[in-house]
Amino acid sequence: MRHLKAGNRLGVTTAHRRAMMRNMVTSILEYGQITCTLARAKEVRKPLEKMIGWGKQGSLHARRQALSFVKSKEAMTQLFEELAERYKDRQGGYCRIIKLGKNRLGDNSEMAIVQLLGSETDRLSELKSQSGKKKKESPVLKEVSEEIRTENSSSEKNDESVKPIEAEPTLAEGEEVETKKEISQVENETSKEESPVESVQIEPAAKQKPEENIQTETVSEEQLEADTKKEEPVTTETDSAEDEAKTEPEKEEVQADSEAVQEETEITSEKVITEEKDPETKTKD
Repeated sequence: MRHLKAGNRLGVTTAHRRAMMRNMVTSILEYGQITCTLARAKEVRKPLEKMIGWGKQGSLHARRQALSFVKSKEAMTQLFEELAERYKDRQGGYCRIIKLGKNRLGDNSEMAIVQLLGSETDRLSELKSQSGKKKKESPVLKEVSEEIRTENSSSEKNDESVKPIEAEPTLAEGEEVETKKEISQVENETSKEESPVESVQIEPAAKQKPEENIQTETVSEEQLEADTKKEEPVTTETDSAEDEAKTEPEKEEVQADSEAVQEETEITSEKVITEEKDPETKTKD
């Protein structure tokens, strides 16, 4: 009968068991999880959660109590900085035990994983935090749903193709004329509204321009008449007679030159003919 003997001795001495728990707690604080036997995983929960409680307090006394059990500075910084902020709103239950479902080869003992909640290796909490797990649809349901979608899309396309084209509204001749008149009236109104100042400024300028043009035209005609009178040469009968007298000897000289050219051409042609006949006579001799 084991009355008043709480806890599992794990088949080792007290000093051995204490050292083993210290090593396991420090390694869990540093790496976030460890693998061990199921009995040791259940025993390590008590000192581990006690150390996290000291870390949440954060006082000097708590640091000294935790340092008497934890063996490394890295584990202490992790305990009093990151884990204290992560579990400040949580009241216990800082670790999780996951059974691996396979036994150790030497003594056939059950194996398990001790894991801190919210650590980098913790994936179960991420899955739980997701809102609503999606159920896996069977392949038959997927095929049926795809067929329904294709049928709906094809029916929508057919409906669009069958829809009649809306005829554009035709206007009668009288209505077209009215619309054109309305458009012209609107354009005239807009033009009047846009340029009232321009019309006022142009009117006096238009009145002044005709007078200036009339004066310029009269002056230009008088000047032109005077210029034409200056440019026109005064031809007299004596000049015409002198010109005719000059042209007659020139014509006689041209005729004489042409006759001289003809005589020269005839002489040259006769010389050429005689030269052609001379070699024949020389050969006969």
